[in-house]
Amino acid sequence: MMTEWDPGWIHRFERGVGPRTLLLLHGTGADETQLLDVGRRIAPEAHRLGVRGRSLEEGAPRFFRRFSATRYDQDHLWAEAEALTGLVHDAAERYGFSAQAVWAVGYSNGANIALAALSRWPAVFAGAVLFRPVMVMEQPPEHDLGGMPVLVLEGERDPFLLSGAAVVPYLSQRGARVRVERLEAGHELTAADLVHAAAWLAADPALGGS
Repeated sequence: MMTEWDPGWIHRFERGVGPRTLLLLHGTGADETQLLDVGRRIAPEAHRLGVRGRSLEEGAPRFFRRFSATRYDQDHLWAEAEALTGLVHDAAERYGFSAQAVWAVGYSNGANIALAALSRWPAVFAGAVLFRPVMVMEQPPEHDLGGMPVLVLEGERDPFLLSGAAVVPYLSQRGARVRVERLEAGHELTAADLVHAAAWLAADPALGGS
């Protein structure tokens, strides 16, 4: 359903029936609806909160500014990541879902803001699915991620694959319980991404699944 509540973020909330809520974070140029169907397919029972990034690059929504294809505005990255965690807290109160069962699901730019947010404020998230992330943090936080389950889905032909090479080692070193799948794909999302994500979430990794 669309909402008249204005928390400072354009968003869409769809109510599910289970305890889990998916925070759905789009790629550059998309909006809050891009991953709603992805959410329905990978965790049909979950609530879904699709959020639109507040930064514009030549009219295309993003979650934080960048100076070039590989240089990112660090101050803006952290400010927006913190604001996103505030939205999660406020939306949990507004819509009545559990703030302790929020899973970040991000694609590309959305995966990058999710990675930044969970790395600095790990208590906000129960876990994450990151489609095609890259390392955008120049000084990644050193917080203990306490066994947080994270699925990272890479594309073998992704032109940004090398830019994401540090993501899995970083998460593992910080104590996350990481599973990585490298698919026969580029930077685009594929049906195989959804199959892997659905199977991983269905195994309920928060309760000790795969």
